[in-house]
Amino acid sequence: MDVDLRHLRALTAVVDEAGFTDAALALDVSQATVSRTVAALEEALGVRLLDRTTRPIAPTPVGVHVLEHARRVLEEVAALRRAAESGASELRVGYAWAALGRRTTAVLRRWEAAHPDVELVLVRINSRTAGLAEGLCDVGVLRRPVDDPRFRSVLVGVEARYAALPADDPLARRRSVRLDDLSGRTLAADAVTGTTSGQLWRAGSGPREIVTTHDVDEWLTVIEAGRAFGITTEATVHQHPRPGVVFRPVKDAPPVPVHITWRADVPPRAVGDLVDLVIEAYSS
Repeated sequence: MDVDLRHLRALTAVVDEAGFTDAALALDVSQATVSRTVAALEEALGVRLLDRTTRPIAPTPVGVHVLEHARRVLEEVAALRRAAESGASELRVGYAWAALGRRTTAVLRRWEAAHPDVELVLVRINSRTAGLAEGLCDVGVLRRPVDDPRFRSVLVGVEARYAALPADDPLARRRSVRLDDLSGRTLAADAVTGTTSGQLWRAGSGPREIVTTHDVDEWLTVIEAGRAFGITTEATVHQHPRPGVVFRPVKDAPPVPVHITWRADVPPRAVGDLVDLVIEAYSS
């Protein structure tokens, strides 16, 4: 059996409404219909999505991930309908951790002034291509190289690297740090989209251990708890401040290149204008 939108709507409704009864009211169907629809989705996927023993009903660990994708699919369908009804156009820009940092607001405002008929929509997607390969965005802001002939990339700027430290770390009292100051410690890094690995250090030095995280929120939490330090780009510093985390520039670390990337076979509308605008933002 194929998965269709009614399955996804039923699942999200049960979670959002904290039960089958209210979900049925929200969807204007019977409770039995909602229950059968969710059960059919579980059968189609071969996994249990809801823990029906809890009050309120909660998604299982697998259900959490399925729910995230379900919401994304429903959001895309809603956007498709809005575009068809209004005639408006969108340019969806995906990014993994931070969009353009402190430059984000200026780029959004200048884009709106120049392209009132094309809405620039930012979406955070923690994948290697920031959602391009998955078809979830039109353009990606990437800070890791992607060697894939399907995509075209343009270098738009570079960003300095910052160390992310627990607020009570002795190094947090310094104005800046060096890579050797961080050697022998535990590093928190995202293996999928992160820009830092042990290769950043010279031979014979580097982190004692690397803790793998899976998105920027988990990464910040691990650092705030004092379990590790991190190294990231200046965009993260501006877009994700955290009271328990202090950011300090790493003086001897090379900068991180920032690319605007899109599918080569279907260039998005006005992508050249976006590239020019972002290059100008980084240049200034």
